[in-house]
Amino acid sequence: MAGSKGKQKTARDMILSLALIGIAAAVVYLFAIPHDNHAPDLKRVDYRVELITARRAASYPVAGPEGLSDTWKATSVSYDGANGDYWHLGFQTPDAQYVQIEQSAQKRADFIDQATQGAKDTKATERIDGRTWTHYTGGRYDALVLEGTPGSTTVVAGTASFTDLTKMAAALRMEKTSAS
Repeated sequence: MAGSKGKQKTARDMILSLALIGIAAAVVYLFAIPHDNHAPDLKRVDYRVELITARRAASYPVAGPEGLSDTWKATSVSYDGANGDYWHLGFQTPDAQYVQIEQSAQKRADFIDQATQGAKDTKATERIDGRTWTHYTGGRYDALVLEGTPGSTTVVAGTASFTDLTKMAAALRMEKTSAS
């Protein structure tokens, strides 16, 4: 009988140990692991200098928005003259979605695939501020692609709704500034 008492003590010790481990895991989960589910606050960038530079250097009129409310936050900007005159400007919309303006002198089909991350032409077009844009969907981003711009391709794409993509497209002003 002495042997069974030792087994009972060992089983009880194991159950107590598991309970202590469970309590410790719960404390770590509740207090040590962050549980913030909202998107991080993205830093606003000033894109004016890069826009001026791109408008001087690019082989095409570069698109920049005018008249958007301050609730549209510019979050990224870049211009690469060595890589097809590539222009990028990214925004966070008022409802925390993403919209980007992408332009390039690269081959149109390849650039659209890259800028939309795989979206396909729906053949649906829309007149926005006197310009014709084609709807693309089905990739990571939905997109509007500007028609009738030989020598360059302009894409407004992102996770935002077509309503927000349209707002961005309507705000775009295409300009080419001569280098002085």
